Amino acid sequence: MPEADALLGPHTVVGIVGTGSMGVGIAQVAAQAGHAVRLFDAQPSVAQAALQRIGNDLATAVQRGRLQPAQRSAVMERLSLVESIAGLEGCGLVVEAVAERLEVKQALFRQLEQWLPAATVLATNTSSISITAVAHGLMHPGRVVGWHFFNPAPRMRLVEVVRGLDTDHAVADAVSQLSRAWGKTPVDAPNTPGFIVNRVARPFYAESLRLLSEQLAPAPVIDQLLHEAGGFPMGPFQLIDLIGVDVNLAVTESVFAATQFDTRYAPHPLQQELVQAGRLGRKSGRGFYDYQLDATMPTPVPVEPAPLRPALRASAQPGLLAPLIERLRAGGQVVVGDGSLPPESLAVDEVTVALTDGRTATRRGEGEPLLLLDLARDFATTRVLGATASTGHHELLPGLAAALEPAGVELLALDDVAGLGVMRVACCLVNEAADLCTWTGTLPADVDIAMVLGAGHPQGPLAWGEQLGAQRVISVLEHLQAHYGDSRYRRSPRLWRMAAAHRS
Repeated sequence: MPEADALLGPHTVVGIVGTGSMGVGIAQVAAQAGHAVRLFDAQPSVAQAALQRIGNDLATAVQRGRLQPAQRSAVMERLSLVESIAGLEGCGLVVEAVAERLEVKQALFRQLEQWLPAATVLATNTSSISITAVAHGLMHPGRVVGWHFFNPAPRMRLVEVVRGLDTDHAVADAVSQLSRAWGKTPVDAPNTPGFIVNRVARPFYAESLRLLSEQLAPAPVIDQLLHEAGGFPMGPFQLIDLIGVDVNLAVTESVFAATQFDTRYAPHPLQQELVQAGRLGRKSGRGFYDYQLDATMPTPVPVEPAPLRPALRASAQPGLLAPLIERLRAGGQVVVGDGSLPPESLAVDEVTVALTDGRTATRRGEGEPLLLLDLARDFATTRVLGATASTGHHELLPGLAAALEPAGVELLALDDVAGLGVMRVACCLVNEAADLCTWTGTLPADVDIAMVLGAGHPQGPLAWGEQLGAQRVISVLEHLQAHYGDSRYRRSPRLWRMAAAHRS
């Protein structure tokens, strides 16, 4: 196999097999980067429609001033349809974006081998299938590489470059170089179930589904909490509806099967029920939400603040709550320091308010009234916080809402579920990312870049772990495992090492 610099370049002819949304997007990216692109689809009408979609997208770019008319014409001239696999002869790179089934991809690559020389790079856009398995049985498995684009490909910057067991290093390096030339940010992803993004993102969906079924709060409240306080671009149920409930479930099932049915990745019955009912999200008109014409999106109702503003005291060791306390003072709330309060706690009148540590308020309060605050990614700016109370004491939440009002923070009432929402999801994301690094050698920086660019997370999970501290994450997960007796909350060896060495 030639060196990476000699394999792929600006004059490489690119073949695309499969002209669904991903194939169309990759074809557009390649053509806009200056490559001649040949498209093939087993259904000629689908391929013809793909050209029309690209033309329409580029026309919109012209209307918005992002592209000149001559540039649009040049891009369209680089795109051509071929009637058969044989029409891809002469391509230096062929990217498949066909059905996400191993046997389909294997059969396609065997066909391609009949027409393409050994130097032609074969890339699969699979989001979860083993690259080693895709290349199995080929005469030249070294030229097969995973090249996972994200939808929509013209706009999403991230690509995961995945090496199978036999992938030639020069092939993977050439694909990474080409990705950069196309304006993308490549990361080296391990050939493990879900690669980086689809693996590390699992807790965002899985824990949210468990929280919903345990009735932490209705779906709109959990969505607002994770969006506003967690900083995620969308709440989990809004995002699943956008992706497609069936698509999200299929990825979960794929990772679950590929991890030998590890319960951490088990599909949730609630999601399975929606699929069985045909409630697939936006595309079907109903999912977690109703998108039909006469439907209105539900709006969470925050806790009504008590009419009188309570006295507020703060621990001498405010920890993560320090920015919130400063914000309250800047808003005119009198906050008196109190060295007798435990770390990371407040007192509203005589009621203690603590940051959740993974235990329920009832368990932690041991019979005394206790309020627990959920985590916020940034206590200095969040407009929403979630909170719960020990059993029988939810009438105390309006007092906390009144205390937070001067800072411009609304309070969402949560049930007394272990770990609450943002803290539980964040700690599970940190743990999953650390586990991926532990068992695959993936670089922490690649994980964080992938989750920010590929999943839209507000910050990488390992950066979030840095903010929270390894010992806190371990403690929250320990409390969750003790509460549920579920091995899904087992701690990553990397977290243990970092906590023991007091390192990030």
